[in-house]
Amino acid sequence: MRTVYLGTSEFAAAILSILAESPYRPELVVSRPDRPRGRGRRLAAPPVVSTARGLGIPVQQPESVNDDAGRARIAAAAPDAVVVCAFGALIKEPLLSEHLMLNVHPSLLPRWRGAAPIERAIMAGDERTGVSIMRLTAGLDSGPVCLVGEEPIGRDDTYGTLAARLAALGGYLLIRVLDTSPPCQEQDEAAATYAEKISAEDRVLDPERPAVELERAVRALTPHIGAAITGVGGSRSERLGVWGATARATLPGDPAPGELSLDGPVPTLGCTPGTLALTMVQPAGRRQMPGGAYLRGLRG
Repeated sequence: MRTVYLGTSEFAAAILSILAESPYRPELVVSRPDRPRGRGRRLAAPPVVSTARGLGIPVQQPESVNDDAGRARIAAAAPDAVVVCAFGALIKEPLLSEHLMLNVHPSLLPRWRGAAPIERAIMAGDERTGVSIMRLTAGLDSGPVCLVGEEPIGRDDTYGTLAARLAALGGYLLIRVLDTSPPCQEQDEAAATYAEKISAEDRVLDPERPAVELERAVRALTPHIGAAITGVGGSRSERLGVWGATARATLPGDPAPGELSLDGPVPTLGCTPGTLALTMVQPAGRRQMPGGAYLRGLRG
């Protein structure tokens, strides 16, 4: 069976690496154009492009996969199936109907359709998630599901640890679907929930929220996006990045809700309710460091 692969993100790159080692190695990889990234805003290739080049697979990066030229590139590879994973752009007709299209989505559909299913599952405190292999349709992750695998979410899981396990699971499920062509079942629309793209607001740790929720937010955004607190040092614009945090019940002497204490072994943020210990932080313009090292620097 000949395949073409459409993907962009780090997660999609991990799935591509698994697919490339199978009998279904893609004839072509299609990804998004290079974009400015990082502080220097230099053009950089998407992770899938870098992975495909390392694997020696031809790559195309059209401005639109749906225009005549983009569709012609896919058709020229004569795929029996087009595999899509975290592509990041809407796939429209007639491309949708021109090929068998299978989507690898890291959630237990219909829960967490959309752009950030792994992050939203951790943020919500879900005890389990998984990967669904589905037929791609015009709706947002609403096509019939062919195969599902579950994965527990551990108490200490971050996006990074959970995504790695889901990628391995997703690769296994995808190969099974390509091997066996199982029947697909329609999703229960009444049970659908949506994983909105992570916003700037999602990254700010609001002490008016419970500490346990803020800890989950930190874990969900580590190591790829990062959370932050604002108002550090009395400046409303000063931010302190947070890459590791532990929630606990409020103890005598803990800071009041909304206050940041710099008196203990690590910075602590008073929440509503609870206290958030900041175990890994990043001051503006500096590298990540343990919370204790940050405090030692402040104390001179």
